[in-house]
Amino acid sequence: MNYTGVREVEVVVIGAGQAGLAAGFHLRRAGYVPDRDAVVFDHSPRPGGAWQFRWPTLTYEKVHGMHALPGMELTGADPGRPSAEVIGGYFDDYERTFGLRVHRPVSVLAVREGAGGRLLVETSEGGYAARALINATGTWDRPFWPRFPGQETFTGRQLHSSRYPGPESFRGARVVVVGGGTSAVQQLMELAPYAAATTWVTRRPPVFRAGPFDEEQGRAAVALVEERVRAGLPPRSVVSVTGLPMTEAVRRARESGVLERLPLFDRITPTGVAWADGRTVEADTILYGTGFRAAIDHLAPLRLREPGGGIRMAGTRALRDARVHLVGYGPSASTIGANRAGRAAVRDIRRLLTRDAQPGGAAGHLGDGAGPTVAADATGSLAS
Repeated sequence: MNYTGVREVEVVVIGAGQAGLAAGFHLRRAGYVPDRDAVVFDHSPRPGGAWQFRWPTLTYEKVHGMHALPGMELTGADPGRPSAEVIGGYFDDYERTFGLRVHRPVSVLAVREGAGGRLLVETSEGGYAARALINATGTWDRPFWPRFPGQETFTGRQLHSSRYPGPESFRGARVVVVGGGTSAVQQLMELAPYAAATTWVTRRPPVFRAGPFDEEQGRAAVALVEERVRAGLPPRSVVSVTGLPMTEAVRRARESGVLERLPLFDRITPTGVAWADGRTVEADTILYGTGFRAAIDHLAPLRLREPGGGIRMAGTRALRDARVHLVGYGPSASTIGANRAGRAAVRDIRRLLTRDAQPGGAAGHLGDGAGPTVAADATGSLAS
C-alpha cells in the first residue's frame, strides 16, 4: 500500500522481528484489527527480522537461544538448514497465520508530536497519526565499531560481524577477531580452518558456561541487566552475564588453541595490530564481533532521553511519554524477553487508550511515574 496522506490509527508498531511480531499478535488478540486499528512497519525486504541477514553457514542447530513466538511453535526445522531460511520462513508463516499484514519495506523516518494528542509517525509510505506506539526496532541496524588509534591507516580489510560473508572469504588470510560474544566466537571457529592464522582479542577475559541454560538462570541474567540499566548504566551483552556456552565445538577449539584469547590491542598499524608492551601481530583482515546499539534515532524528536543519555522506563513504557513503549530493548532484548514485553506493552496500551476514551479521560502523553522505573541506556542492547 502507498498512503500519501496522514492516516489515523490506534497503534503503530515499528519493527517486525521477534518483539514486533509478538506485539502484533497481542494487539490482534486484544481486538485491534491489523491494518485498520494497528499497523506494523518493517524496513527489511522480507520476513525474518535480523535473522534474514545472518551468514549462510549459521545453521539452525548453531542458533543461540531462539524462543518460539506466542501462539505458534517452530517445529520440524531441519537443524542443518541456514538459520536465515528456517527462522525467516517461520516468521513468514507466523505473519500469514495471524494476518498481521506487515507493511514492508517501509522506513520510519521520525516520530514526533502530532495534533490532537496523537503521535505523528513519518514513514516512507506517508504519515500516520497514532494514539500509541510500540518501538521494536532492535539493534541490527546499528553495529558498533570500536575506535582505535591508527585504525584509518590499516591497509587490509576491516568488517563487522554483521557483514560476515562466510569462511571461504578468509582463505589464506591472517585474521584478527575482536570481541567476546557468541557471534565473534562462532565466526572465529568457522573461519579458522581456512585462514593462514587467527588471533582472538577481547576487552575482558571470556567466561565459559558448562551445562544447560534453564529458565531460572535466564531470569537471573535478565535481573542483572535490569540492575545495570536501573542504575543508569548501559546493558551488558547477554554473554557477559550468562557466559559463553561450552559446546563440544567450543571445547575442541579451546584445546586446539583457536580460542586462545589475548587482551585487547592498543593501536592498529598499517599491517596489523600492536600492544603497548611492544607485541605486534600482522593481519590481512580485522573482524569486529563487537555487538550493536539500539536503533532508536527516529524517536529523537520526542525527547525521551534523560540528561544521562538513558530512557527512563516503567516496564516497557517510556516515563516521559506514556504513549511510547520500547520492546526488545534493554532487559527485554532476548527472544523470550521480547515475547513477554510485547504482551506487557499491549496490556498497558489498552489500559491507556481505554482510560483516555472515557469522559474526562486524561491525555496520556506524559508519564505518571507509577510503578518501578528502569533507566535504559539509549545505546544499550543484549546483542551477543
